[in-house]
Amino acid sequence: MKTVAFVPIKLNSQRLPRKNLLPILGRPMCYHIVRTLLQVSLIDEVYVFCSSPEVMEHMPEGALLLQRDKALDGDLVKGKELYEAFIAAVPADTYVLAHTTSPFLKAATITHALEKMRDHGCDSAFSAKEIKTFAWYDDKPLNYSLEDVPRTQDIKPVLVETSGFYAFHCDLFTEHSRRIGFHPYLTIVDDFEGIDIDTQADYDLAIALSSLYSA
Repeated sequence: MKTVAFVPIKLNSQRLPRKNLLPILGRPMCYHIVRTLLQVSLIDEVYVFCSSPEVMEHMPEGALLLQRDKALDGDLVKGKELYEAFIAAVPADTYVLAHTTSPFLKAATITHALEKMRDHGCDSAFSAKEIKTFAWYDDKPLNYSLEDVPRTQDIKPVLVETSGFYAFHCDLFTEHSRRIGFHPYLTIVDDFEGIDIDTQADYDLAIALSSLYSA
């Protein structure tokens, strides 16, 4: 059973220009998740999926490059198109899709998720944060009743996907076009691991917290 990880990267971005090359912890942002994936023994190969070969100048030893078509760098390109292109080029039984915008994600977290897939029959796994607060959606309370407001410590938490990683079996995507399957394992991460850097404010927060990070 072969497991391959891939990290889609483009060097241009709209909300935070050239965010993948911004420094954090003394390295470009794109370096950290690739290094983390290389530390996961259950992953056989780690690919950077980028149209610009020069990105490999910023990568740790052991990472592989799959150069993608520049057409996939467009701002309107959906993630599914990227995944389809990568999976068509690199055969594997299981894929781990990870993103540069989660630089504090730990190898142990990804290992735990892959072990759950291997040992407990989960067809996928992904990172999520548990938020225990009064939540609303579509102008209605999501996890409590207005007629019977619970104590904060008793409220049912809301689980929110992070962009850290998604692990899934090949046939789940090829047959159902899904990265989250019918029996997923929700890998709960704390606020630190769950940081997702998309805006300047996100980046500023990550820099402020980075001194707490132990590589």
